[in-house]
Amino acid sequence: MASVSLADVSEFEADRDPFNARIARAIAYMVEHYQEQPSLEAMAAQAGLSTFHFQRIFKRWAGISPKRFLQYVTLAHAKRLLASDASVLGAALDTGLSGPSRLHDLFVSCEAMTPGEFKALGDQLVIRWGLHDGPLGRVLLGATERGICWLGFVVESDAAAIAAFEREWAGARLLRDDAATADLAARAFALKQDAAPLPLLLRGTNFQIKVWEALLRVPFGQLVSYQAIAQAIGSPGAQRAVGRAVGSNNIAWLIPCHRVILSTGVIHNYRWGAEQKRMLTTFESALEEARAA
Repeated sequence: MASVSLADVSEFEADRDPFNARIARAIAYMVEHYQEQPSLEAMAAQAGLSTFHFQRIFKRWAGISPKRFLQYVTLAHAKRLLASDASVLGAALDTGLSGPSRLHDLFVSCEAMTPGEFKALGDQLVIRWGLHDGPLGRVLLGATERGICWLGFVVESDAAAIAAFEREWAGARLLRDDAATADLAARAFALKQDAAPLPLLLRGTNFQIKVWEALLRVPFGQLVSYQAIAQAIGSPGAQRAVGRAVGSNNIAWLIPCHRVILSTGVIHNYRWGAEQKRMLTTFESALEEARAA
């Protein structure tokens, strides 16, 4: 899959609005207005760029043109993907892992920490965090020496995102350090398949960890139901518990809880808003459809 470095902003260094935020606005607009089939000019206007620069930057980052992306944005697509959710997840589970802690095509490596271990660490756990604009939206990223422990989309405001992060990691020593987290944020959204895996630090119960590991096996661009996840972890009657575990995920995008939707095909609850979830699922499935075509 094609990729573009999030640091490659030479053409817009003098502009205060980074192109990542511009692309995020354009994608959100395309998802919201796909039925109107907006023109290239309308999409570029949302990004505040000329049609030439918008098309060039979008294609470098996504690997396909904006118009091609728009062709794959349909509500029916979610239902088509769900029609085979069990087989898709089953095939992924059958392939197993390439190592004891490496998952998701080696894109991430995970280490788990129980709530008891976190409590024992107390303020000895240092988390450096920062706010960053990405092509899929503004995010707050927190990381320890052991890996990324928080990746959340900024939905309402920076202040609200910071407050949620501080509540979740109350007791740890939190240090704002945008420079220290910038590279991790860039790597998280670079869409590169040959990069070294990103280390993640997961904090949760044994059940939650099982659910999150199952999410990591859902292929890029595919969707599964809560029922399929419950069956995959050997708890077919625990759909509600699976839903709670999915909603407790602290690491958006990298642990793809956005790929779990209702069996009816409806995209509903998401920790960072249903609109953000719709944008993520649409973006992934559009790229996967284009690549397959």
